Amino acid sequence: MKDNIIVEKSIEFAVSIVYICRHLQKDHKEYVISKQLLKSGTSIGANVKEAIQAQSKKDFLNKTNIALKEASETEFWIDLLIRTHYLDKNAANLINECIEINKIIQTIVKTTKQNLGIQ
Repeated sequence: MKDNIIVEKSIEFAVSIVYICRHLQKDHKEYVISKQLLKSGTSIGANVKEAIQAQSKKDFLNKTNIALKEASETEFWIDLLIRTHYLDKNAANLINECIEINKIIQTIVKTTKQNLGIQ
């Protein structure tokens, strides 16, 4: 069976998010934003996995749209942490990963909508 790129990317990303949140809490005593980041950053992959098991194409679209929203929120939290100096500029690779995941999910949503005849 061929590997599902978005599943793999979202799981790897979630692992990175867990480690970063652990770092933020342990080394910076930052608990509020890190918790938000943990929730949204790990939710992307959870919703992608749920979409794969969807009961219908509309259900698939719904779960994928949720993953897209979570990716967008995660991008916001990472940007905020960089701007507030909790994460340094080296975290740019993390935000780039998030943007890439966001683009992949956007493409999936767009294609699914086209296949369903939805604008």
